[in-house]
Amino acid sequence: MKTSGINILFLINMISLALTSCNNMQKADLLVVNAVIYTADSSFSSATSMAILDGRIIYIGNKAAKLYKADEILDAEGKTILPGLIDAHCHFTGYGDGLIRWADLRKTSSWREVTDRLVQFEKKNPSQWLLGRGWDQNDWNQKQFPDNTLLDSLFGDKPVAITRIDGHAMIANSAALRLTGIDINTIVPGGQIVRRANKLTGLLLDNAMELVYKTIPDMNSRQRTAGLLLAQENCLAKGLTALSDAGLTWQEIERIDSNQKAGSLKIRINAWLNPSEENIKHFVTKGPLVTPQLQVTAIKLYADGALGSRGALLSAPYADDPHNYGIATADEAYFNKWADLALKNNFQLCTHAIGDAANRLMLSVYARFLKRKNDRRWRIEHAQVVDHADMDKFGHYSIIPSMQPTHATSDMYWAGKRLGNRVGDAYALKRLMQQNGWIPLGTDFPIEEINPMLTFYAAVARKDLKGYPEGGFQPADALTRQEALWGMTLWAARANFTEKINGSLETGKMADFVMLDRDIMTISEKDIPETTVLLTVINGKTVFRKQ
Repeated sequence: MKTSGINILFLINMISLALTSCNNMQKADLLVVNAVIYTADSSFSSATSMAILDGRIIYIGNKAAKLYKADEILDAEGKTILPGLIDAHCHFTGYGDGLIRWADLRKTSSWREVTDRLVQFEKKNPSQWLLGRGWDQNDWNQKQFPDNTLLDSLFGDKPVAITRIDGHAMIANSAALRLTGIDINTIVPGGQIVRRANKLTGLLLDNAMELVYKTIPDMNSRQRTAGLLLAQENCLAKGLTALSDAGLTWQEIERIDSNQKAGSLKIRINAWLNPSEENIKHFVTKGPLVTPQLQVTAIKLYADGALGSRGALLSAPYADDPHNYGIATADEAYFNKWADLALKNNFQLCTHAIGDAANRLMLSVYARFLKRKNDRRWRIEHAQVVDHADMDKFGHYSIIPSMQPTHATSDMYWAGKRLGNRVGDAYALKRLMQQNGWIPLGTDFPIEEINPMLTFYAAVARKDLKGYPEGGFQPADALTRQEALWGMTLWAARANFTEKINGSLETGKMADFVMLDRDIMTISEKDIPETTVLLTVINGKTVFRKQ
């Protein structure tokens, strides 16, 4: 077959054009193609591809393969990609410590099951103190708080201290109380040492627990680092690429920093300072610390306890305990002092407030210093019970409610018993989101599970994993799926002042993203909790891949 000179010339020109086009393609480290990408940007746009160079997104749209060349190509095969998920409120360091030396007492059905688990844990993990966390008397048939009689009979002179699921109540045996120095006459401001018939029961609430914690021997550096890395492993497997660790010492923050610099700790951490003179000396007076992986720009305060242990501060007594208003952990002068310090040093305040009286107090303190709308993004953490007359203060003073949707679905079985008719003002996720037009979402793990898919499900469905209640718990306060995803990405980043580097998939931002096995924006509501993370990427590097 003869080929004309014209056809040969045409072929040469086409090859030359192709080579020129290839040479004109820009270089990237990684191309992501054939994906369903929800960018979670301000317009909630979508794309099918993106290009990444030096850990940042340099292109996102539908033509990455035509415009860029890279040695590594991720073919998503139609799978869903989201921005790296952010937990806006958790206890990462404490969770890691617990993985190393705490008995897991979650989902126990009785006090006897709690003690049985402690016996088994002690056999496998003998130590100077026996510690545990996660029990919840509301899950038992006998819902009253236990005393330490059974602990004393089982463990004798071995000191035992086990913390309730919310971290605001503890049962300590007599050996632990003796070592701590707690006796019948001990009084702790902002806490309660519960007595019965003029005898210590071992039940300690809120600030009273600190006396025990100060007595427990500290973990060594090797144990703490092992805890951090194990906690990170679990978080990355659930798609978390950044989080806020709510309340740390300067030593804990320096350990995080050193492990990040060594390259072993890759997750981004927004570390909140405990209110201590040592933390002021190391961080506050030197000004906020900000790196791409770690920032120390916030102070964590506590205004009250928790609803489950009846420590949340209420404006009227508990419906199921008519002489109890809860616990005020400090007076107003204390909060004024810290608000003044934060304002003068350009630090963010993040205050735990659960009861309506605690929320009213902190709204008043914040308003005194903020005065008007602003961009300081001072936060109230949990904001579980807010009187309807106080809700507008969030918007008027640009105060950010930071909420954990799974708290509503964990508490809904008994919250009405605690609050009576006031439960209608509780867990007002949608109403509080509308105050500023956005809201950051978290889990408060290890109080709740670390899985962000459960956060998403609780926010949009307001149901437990069995689909109860039909129609959802107080469903008017459910978020849309778009709002829920923003709460775990862009809005969570905004609450941390990191929205310029993460929280959405946009050109110039860090390449933090996750790939899921299904599309949580379109699948049936009941299938959301079963969603699995296939891939987690930070700075364009894979940090978790499902086997």
